[in-house]
Amino acid sequence: MCEKQCRDENGFKCHTMSESHQRQLLLFADNSRSYMDQFSREFKDEYVNLLKRRFNGRRVNANHAYQEYISDREHIHMNSTQWETLTEFVIWLNRKGIVKADETEKGWFVTYIDKDPEAILRQKKANKMAVDDEERQERMLAKQMERAKNSLTDDAGPSVSTVLQRDESSEEKIVFCNAQIHNHQKSRACCAKQCP
Repeated sequence: MCEKQCRDENGFKCHTMSESHQRQLLLFADNSRSYMDQFSREFKDEYVNLLKRRFNGRRVNANHAYQEYISDREHIHMNSTQWETLTEFVIWLNRKGIVKADETEKGWFVTYIDKDPEAILRQKKANKMAVDDEERQERMLAKQMERAKNSLTDDAGPSVSTVLQRDESSEEKIVFCNAQIHNHQKSRACCAKQCP
């Protein structure tokens, strides 16, 4: 409540004995609920803002996000809020629909649920584009399958395998020629008799 950073235990002890701290305690005693609500609201807003900005809808360990939050020197301490533990805070956020929380053996994990109208619109467009792409691919695949089926039926009926029949009377020869030999400037006269 005093928002004073003390260097060590002695500084804290001196501060708690000071007149300004005693006045702050009296103010807090008169209206403790409003102070606690204000600190809780600020803590929640800053923690959720960190989840939104830094992790942007990704699933993250709640303690990891909290460690990053308290690395800021000006952060609100959890002991000044209505929540006693981080687990209690995460469960509360989940109940309010601000985050999606799940517990694993490694601890609580949270995913920020972005309820900004622009973000919802962007998400809907992305989902629609993904569905459109899938439908387009399915239609193309169906067309290709139809064309392949039509090309098979357009040929001379169904294909039937036959045995290769050779005419024994005709004489066929195959002559192989080494193409590297013919890389010189002259014509292939040297082996014209052998190469066609």
